[in-house]
Amino acid sequence: MATVHINHAARATERRPGSPPAGPQRPALEFTPALAREMEPLYQRVKHVVTPMEWVQYAPLVKEINELKAQRNAVILAHNYMTPEIFHCVGDFRGDSLQLAREAARVEADVIVQAGVHFMAETSKLMNPDKTVLIPDLEAGCSLASSITGADVRMLREAYPGVPIVTYVNTSADVKAESDICCTSSNAVKVVESLGVPRVLLIPDEFLAKWVATQTKVEIIAWKGHCEVHERFTPEELLAFRAADPGTKIIAHPECPPEVIEVADFTGSTAAMIDWVKGKRPRKVLLVTECSMSSNVAAEVPDVEFVRPCNLCPHMKRISLEKIRDSLLYLQHEVTVDPMIAERARRAVERMVNLTN
Repeated sequence: MATVHINHAARATERRPGSPPAGPQRPALEFTPALAREMEPLYQRVKHVVTPMEWVQYAPLVKEINELKAQRNAVILAHNYMTPEIFHCVGDFRGDSLQLAREAARVEADVIVQAGVHFMAETSKLMNPDKTVLIPDLEAGCSLASSITGADVRMLREAYPGVPIVTYVNTSADVKAESDICCTSSNAVKVVESLGVPRVLLIPDEFLAKWVATQTKVEIIAWKGHCEVHERFTPEELLAFRAADPGTKIIAHPECPPEVIEVADFTGSTAAMIDWVKGKRPRKVLLVTECSMSSNVAAEVPDVEFVRPCNLCPHMKRISLEKIRDSLLYLQHEVTVDPMIAERARRAVERMVNLTN
């Protein structure tokens, strides 16, 4: 089914709460032989992607963070785009947006630290209104979330009366509140088809909407929002890698441009990409997505060679071990959502989670 486009320019910035002042910095623990022995099991998880020199810097912070989690009764939700020392060594729950949304709905800890970007922390707060949700850096935003506002969604309601609005979780709570149901790249097709209608609005990622349109008979109306990481990939660069080694498998995320997806051997969500690599065990693979995901998967499948023409997400990379430590130490950068917005946004997220569960 062809995709219908709405030609509105992205014009909003993501809403963020104010940030409390950061507490004073304190030095990390020293890397001693005793600490090295204690942290060796964790280093074994990442030794294929983290050098011994890097581990000397990371290990004391990892120990301190894990101790602080116990003291605060806290958990860390770590997205696939976190660096390996965060993802594998301090993350309690790890995965893509759908997996983290599910875990957020089940968390029993008093404090949730979102090792990801702001819309993810908002989603965790929606699912846990009575818990403390922290984000290590308030500037960890998202170009896709910034591409649309709640006012834009209300305009779409007027322009397309009666057409259900499916909103990607990569959006602000304000946008979710104006939507019928949320989706992730993992379940977008299932969510769209669950509505039982011939036509839906799938916002705000234009390329995800185009890809979903190839997977269903439902007519998809798209918004022109893009992920600044995935939109930069080109088919020419990927074909050059394949020409250099024809055995290289190219795995693309559906947020990539259609011409990139056309040259890929497989297209799927971050979770589906990981499952494909673990199941197929190709000799050499190129993951067309954020760089750190390649490192995180490589840590688990050292027998697979990863080619990396990947792009870094500047927002995800704002999250570091030091900032996670400070967030837990000072309980700083708490994420809040207006209760009136939260109630409506929660319904859209819960509807998705209940459907996919």
